[in-house]
Amino acid sequence: MQPATQYAKSGDVHIAYQLFGSGPVNLIMVPGFVSNVENYWDEPDLARFLTRLGSYARVVTFDKRGTGMSDRGGELPGLDQRMDDLRAVMDAAGMEQAALFGISEGAPLSVLFAATYPDRCRALILYGSFSLLVSDQRGTRSVLRLR
Repeated sequence: MQPATQYAKSGDVHIAYQLFGSGPVNLIMVPGFVSNVENYWDEPDLARFLTRLGSYARVVTFDKRGTGMSDRGGELPGLDQRMDDLRAVMDAAGMEQAALFGISEGAPLSVLFAATYPDRCRALILYGSFSLLVSDQRGTRSVLRLR
């Protein structure tokens, strides 16, 4: 069953999130570039995965600023602003501390958040991450290089 979408206030925007599951561990899924918390449940494999996570953890999924059900912003937010959004979601969900599950582009954000707020990060899980984006001569970030 799909959980209700709620909203955390971060600055002037509302960040969409869903909270579900039970258990002794708080887990926040930090999404990649594109997400939509309401569409997650339409994909059977992802819905099964989320349901399984929720069987042993209190799970939060959220849409980054400008994606999915979250408010759009004028400019692409920097990592500091995205950390503020993540912290706002944690606060709204009543999570003082959580394991961060960073997926793709969400992994570097999770690493920075854990380094900046170590008391709020219980564990760090990275999936499909990368170490470096390389810009071409026009400044377009188009090449991914792993070290």
